[in-house]
Amino acid sequence: MQINRDFTIQKVGTSWVAVPVGETSKHFHGMVRLNETGAFLWEQMAEKDCTEEELVEALLGEYDVSREVAARDVHRVVELLRENWILA
Repeated sequence: MQINRDFTIQKVGTSWVAVPVGETSKHFHGMVRLNETGAFLWEQMAEKDCTEEELVEALLGEYDVSREVAARDVHRVVELLRENWILA
């Protein structure tokens, strides 16, 4: 999975928002709000194509969480991004 290049992420207060740019902004008129964990996972997927397992490993390396919590969080973020056509 990799982030669609037609989206960018910006920090707004304590949250992060993903917004469309370029051609995508003509059909996607919303934004997706992410927390710090979601923004971290976004950055991972913006750099390279990742599997869910690679994202779990990255999360485990960055945060002090159990594998179960990391896997659940990764899955939730991936599904949110997929539902909003943010993944390429």
